[in-house]
Amino acid sequence: QVQLVESGGGLVQPGGSLRLSCSASGSSFSSYTMLWYCQAPGKQRELVARIGVDSTTYYPPSVKGRFTISRDNDKNTVYLQMSSLKPEDTAVYYCNADGVYWGQGTLVTVSE
Repeated sequence: QVQLVESGGGLVQPGGSLRLSCSASGSSFSSYTMLWYCQAPGKQRELVARIGVDSTTYYPPSVKGRFTISRDNDKNTVYLQMSSLKPEDTAVYYCNADGVYWGQGTLVTVSE
């Protein structure tokens, strides 16, 4: 069992930056593929970044070049650095471990 807790969401202006964090409980963090998803109102949850146990990364075209995922296995934490944010990035962002465990989400609002 893994518990995930996201933090770092908030209100940011278009073009701004924000860093999300996801802290994991347990001792097996380094063995998990970690993912970030977002879910906008009325839309399906979408993958925005993935980092493997070997730190290889994947981004969909919608965020590639703007978002960066990283992990710190010593701190059991995965990060999502978001830059050049757009209003359409407004969503609840969720952390996921191995496609199984979910955090509660953190809201990101991009608006003037």
